[in-house]
Order: sequence, then C-alpha cells, then structure tokens
Amino acid sequence: MESKFAQFFQHYGSILLLLLGIVLGSIVGAFFPQAVAWLKPLGDVFLNLLFAAVVPLLFFAISSAVANIDGSQKLGRIISTMAGVFLSTIIIAALCTMVVLWFFPVDAPHVQEESVNELLQGSPDDTWGDKLVRFVSVDEFYKLLSRENMLAFVIFSFLTGIAAMRSGEAGSSFRKFLSSGNEVMKQLLILIMKIAPLGLGAYFAYQVGTIGPELFGFYAKPLGLYYMLGAFYFVVFFSLYAYIAGGRSGVDRFWKNNILPSATAISTCSSIATMPVNLAAAPRMGIPVSVANVVIPLGTTLHKNGSSMSSIVKIYVAFILIGREFFEPATLVTALGITVLVSIVAGGIPNGGYIGEMLMISVYGLPTEAIPAVMIIGTLVDPIATLLNATGDTVAAMLVSRFALGRNGLDRMEADTDDTD
Repeated sequence: MESKFAQFFQHYGSILLLLLGIVLGSIVGAFFPQAVAWLKPLGDVFLNLLFAAVVPLLFFAISSAVANIDGSQKLGRIISTMAGVFLSTIIIAALCTMVVLWFFPVDAPHVQEESVNELLQGSPDDTWGDKLVRFVSVDEFYKLLSRENMLAFVIFSFLTGIAAMRSGEAGSSFRKFLSSGNEVMKQLLILIMKIAPLGLGAYFAYQVGTIGPELFGFYAKPLGLYYMLGAFYFVVFFSLYAYIAGGRSGVDRFWKNNILPSATAISTCSSIATMPVNLAAAPRMGIPVSVANVVIPLGTTLHKNGSSMSSIVKIYVAFILIGREFFEPATLVTALGITVLVSIVAGGIPNGGYIGEMLMISVYGLPTEAIPAVMIIGTLVDPIATLLNATGDTVAAMLVSRFALGRNGLDRMEADTDDTD
C-alpha cells in the first residue's frame, strides 16, 4: 500500500503541491486581500527567475534545434508547416469569436472621454516602418538580451542555428556547445520549478485579491462572454487539434501533460514564463525535440489564439461604445487582418497586447475615448488569453509534428516517451 502511495506521489506529487498552492493562494486573495501585498514579492521572485532563465534557454533551444535538424526533418518543411498551422488556428479563433458575438450581442454604455496621452508613448515622427525595424532588429548586441526585443532575439537565435547547421565539420564543436547548453538550461528550469507551488500560489492570491472584484463590475458581460468562449475553445478545439495530431492517444497525452503549463500561464499571465514549462512538457506529449525547440519558442511570440479572440472582442466593444456597426464586410475583413497582425506583434510578456490596441485604434481611426475601454478589457482577459496563447503552442507543435514529419515519426516519438513514463 505504501509503495503504491509512493508511486502515486512520485508521479503526481508536484502537481498536487502546485494545486494546493494555487487553492491556498486563491483563498488568501479572496478573504484576506490586505495580505496580497506581502505575498506578491514571492511571486515576483519566481517570475523573475523564469524571466532571467528564459533568454539563454530560448537561445539554446532554438539555435540547437535548428543546427541539428537532419535530412529527415528538413527545416523548410517544419517552418512552412508551422506557418500554416499558426495562421489557420489564429483565424479559426477569430472567426469563432465573431460567430459568438453575432449570436450573443454585448450592450455597453458610452464611456466618458479621458486623457490617454500618457499611453501614447514614442516619437510622434515615427513611421510604421520605423516601428517595424525596431520590432524585428536592434542596433547593439546587448539589446538582444532584453525581453522588450524578444522577436529580434528569436530571429537572431534562429539565424545562429542556421549558420551552425551550414558550417559543416568546422562548426561541429559549436553545435555540441549549443546542445550541451540546451541541456544545462533545462536542468536550471527544473531547479526553478521546485518553488512553483509557492510562486504561483502567491500570484493567484494577488490576482484574486486585486483583479477579482473588477470582474463583477461594469465589464462583467463582455468579460463573461470571453471567459466562457475561451474555456470552450480551450477544451473543445484544443482536444480537436490534439486528436487530428495523434488520435485519442494524442488527446490523452496533451491533457495529461498540460496541467502545469496551464497553471503557469494563468497565474503569471506570461507566454514567455510558460515557454520553459511547455518545452519540458513537449516530449511527454509525443512532440519530437527538433520540432518542439523550434515551434514552441517561435509560437511564444508569433502564435496567439487568446490574443486573436480578445482582439475581436476589443474591436467589437470599441465599436459599440462609439455607436458604429461592427458586422459589416469591410470591418470584419479588416478585423481579421488586425487580429493576425496583433497575434504576431503582441509580445509574450504580461499585458503585451497594448501595442495591438494602439494599432487597432490607429487603423480604424477610432476616437481616443475608446482606448481606456479596450485596455481595461485587455487587462482583465489577460489570464485566460495567456492560457490560450501559451498552451496553444504545444498543441500547434503536435500538429506540426503530424503534418511535417508524418504519422510514422509521431508514432516513434510516442513509443519513446512510453518507455520513459
């Protein structure tokens, strides 16, 4: 009896401790909100450790994966399949949101105009070309190490991997260094995740204690609609994607190993913080390392189902506030285009969708009084939006494995992971 309990705790002990920390944190946040100010630093320490580790982990994961891709797993096939999967799922999420809003319209009163000048940062002389250049590149190497330039860092890591792959025998030592560094950073992640129950519990206490009351206020109806739709999409569509990728076994593997990534995403509201946990869970889902180390890091920046859905909701609410019709063909097509772009440019950091909201206001020429409303919506949907953004990367990697490597490659990886379970 004791041995069975020991085996159960060995397999599920970390998850039980994590759930215990989350439950206790939620209780503290709900009934003792004055204590959250003391608990939040604990969550900040945990999150800062993840953020500090994510830059080197991202570099070694992407560059080593690209550098060691062999002839049976061609980079071009993986990248082209990944692009198709990313674009398809983003558009599907946006279309689902439009359909739901059509059948369940949201009413909202007019929001009073207020000053938002402090939100519009940056030089007024900047063109969109200038902003694009700053987004995808930097002019000094040290700037790559900042999370503010994450897409530029991803591109640099990707190009480093390609260069290492093309260097042949002369680059063999460097490729070994990349593989070794990737393994070291994985072990560092394991150490950091030891304090996950404490860190995530503290963050849940903070979120429940500070954001919780607002969920029952002025924006309750659109928020409730988004949360219900997000939960439906999370369960039904992610299960469908996992089934397409690996059949019933794929569904079982995805949900069995998606608990910790989901909890991390909800509590931290950060795709970047969830990315290391996704990478750790990917092999147990049957995703080949060569695919996971390319698709998941790139997906952290480029693939966002939750942001796609929230973008449509924010555009819809903004149109209601100013009395404009949302369900017009030109408006809907433009909304899809904005959604795809926002899903790409919204960085993997908490509340990173603000740049998308500014883009939305600019493209539609909406008055500035709509900005506070869409920013409130964006902030309050951040937990479930991040859940969809972050955990959508692993199920996307499963689809890429299925379509890029074929069923045989996925079956072989599943057999390997069965041996290690």
